[in-house]
Amino acid sequence: MNQFTHFDDSGHAHMVDVAGKSDTRRIAVAAGRIVMQPATLKMILDGNAKKGDVLGVARIAAITASKRTADLIPLCHPLALTRVAVEFLAEEAGSAIECRVTAETVGKTGVEMEALTALSVGLLTIYDMCKAVDRGMRMENIRLLEKQGGKSGHWRAD
Repeated sequence: MNQFTHFDDSGHAHMVDVAGKSDTRRIAVAAGRIVMQPATLKMILDGNAKKGDVLGVARIAAITASKRTADLIPLCHPLALTRVAVEFLAEEAGSAIECRVTAETVGKTGVEMEALTALSVGLLTIYDMCKAVDRGMRMENIRLLEKQGGKSGHWRAD
């Protein structure tokens, strides 16, 4: 595909018509990480953050955000998600937390934006809950890793 799909022939933004597409199982996996000071990571892992269970709250925030994607991204279709899984992996050597989100639906359009939105909000929630002790945290390498389903089939990042 060599053209943007969210513009009509006159160059005006529009919501893509998916009525003619078949319902298929669609899966998207996104990942990213938040880098912080070692003491911040230790505080999160030990459960000593002042605001409570940082990763538990971030997981719920990510799932909630996935369900609100169409409210945040103007041309996204509202989707009936069938599953959203959020995983966190501590990287002590890099003083970071990796987040991976898998979003699934059965429908006419993909769930890439839902996975990426969930991922971003999950990382932002970690930042919000820990900013009092570490304002220098940075989110990085936010990306789509894989998508399945639909006419374009299976795609994986290099």
